[in-house]
Amino acid sequence: MKPVYGDAVISAPCLLSVNLAVVRDNPFKEAARTGIDKQPTDRPVTVRAPGSKADGLGSGLVGDFIGDRRNHGGDDQAVYAYAVEDLRWWADQLGTTLGAGQFGENLTTEALAVNDARIGERWKLGDDVELQVSEPRIPCGTFRGWMNRPGWLKTFTAAARPGAYLRVLTPGVVQSGDLVEITHVPAHDVTVALVFRALTTEPSLLPRILESPDLADETREMAESGRTFHLG
Repeated sequence: MKPVYGDAVISAPCLLSVNLAVVRDNPFKEAARTGIDKQPTDRPVTVRAPGSKADGLGSGLVGDFIGDRRNHGGDDQAVYAYAVEDLRWWADQLGTTLGAGQFGENLTTEALAVNDARIGERWKLGDDVELQVSEPRIPCGTFRGWMNRPGWLKTFTAAARPGAYLRVLTPGVVQSGDLVEITHVPAHDVTVALVFRALTTEPSLLPRILESPDLADETREMAESGRTFHLG
């Protein structure tokens, strides 16, 4: 796995890598297989809206794999992005080496404040692809088992660096090195990190996240009902 250490300063947001699944057996969930092991690819990858969780294509990237189709994938979770700066932070915290794709992300970004992105924010990747920030990643049992660290879900949750899921607004092709342009920033201040905190550790924030008209339907329903995720 490609390490993500380095001191180079990147002035423009870009894709450090595009990562696709290596399909493995999944001993951590009822789903028989998992695609959490993401590896960088140097080839161009087609991105498209996958459709619903129930009967769609799963991932938004052709060649990727979603094992637990009940809880992952679909249009609101078509693409998962994580910032290399956050991977480096975690590497320091954990005293280990982390690679691009280590957290199961499809896109490892550089010079892009993923957790501070606002719900509904739009990114243009390369020449054609346009994505829209939809919701934070909520860690699951497969992620816990994959990382193999005691208390990992609580540790990850406490840091509030979840990374962002994105919808595919305009399909096309992406590859490592593509520039990322933020083409639209909503007027509200409902960020990925804020939604994550509201859904996990700070339920008092739930009414506030309803200010975003671009919340995923499931997230809006949870906020309206006052429900949160209890991660152990």
